Amino acid sequence: MFKKPVLLVIAHGSRDPRHAATVHALVRRVRSLRPGVRVETGFLDFNIPSVRGVLESLAAEGVRDVVALPLLLTRAFHAKADIPAVLRDAPPQLRIRQAEVLGPAPLLLSALERRLYEAGLTPADKSSTGVVLASAGSTDPEAIAVIAEIAREWRHTGWCAVRPAFASASLPRTEDAVRELRALGCERVAVAPYVLAPGFLPDRIARGAAEADVLADVLGPAPEVARVLLERYDAARTPQLSAVSA
Repeated sequence: MFKKPVLLVIAHGSRDPRHAATVHALVRRVRSLRPGVRVETGFLDFNIPSVRGVLESLAAEGVRDVVALPLLLTRAFHAKADIPAVLRDAPPQLRIRQAEVLGPAPLLLSALERRLYEAGLTPADKSSTGVVLASAGSTDPEAIAVIAEIAREWRHTGWCAVRPAFASASLPRTEDAVRELRALGCERVAVAPYVLAPGFLPDRIARGAAEADVLADVLGPAPEVARVLLERYDAARTPQLSAVSA
């Protein structure tokens, strides 16, 4: 019997089947790390089950407490508008807490480095390698500022240089950041997609990385990402701990 609040992971959704497959792989990892928590997945668009459908099913089962976790790296439009709107329309018997988005978090930097090392780099390459931190992009100034700050922070861990780039809505593009790092004299250039799952914009990042030496994979079901999900879940459910068996 699940006594803790249900964790509802809310993903954007995509026509690209790789997106949902990656989301489900990440959720499976979360379940394996915390078998005492019931974890469900809902999509805002394109895929099923929908967030609304999952919430209605949970209410019909008699579930009362839910932590809704946006599967997002920055607090932009979906976290500020779309998801709260869906949650407001949830069945009234549900007590729902919206968790914070995943980023920024030190563990996500660890996940980015994991992907770069899996793509062929080693820790010894850091001082001679420039990295493009390539995100999907946003029209939200707060989200753009967060990406820029992550790049500055990551630079201080030993990389030759780190530059932010965006696949849409903002500049520079990935290819421009790659060229900038070349001009700075970095011995090699790597592109680290700061995205969770494959899809249209990650494919655009990959095309922009054509002149780079290394292209890392998306974050996907990296263990560090799963741990961040559980950190956000725990933080959101803290006020309920006195009423919920730990």
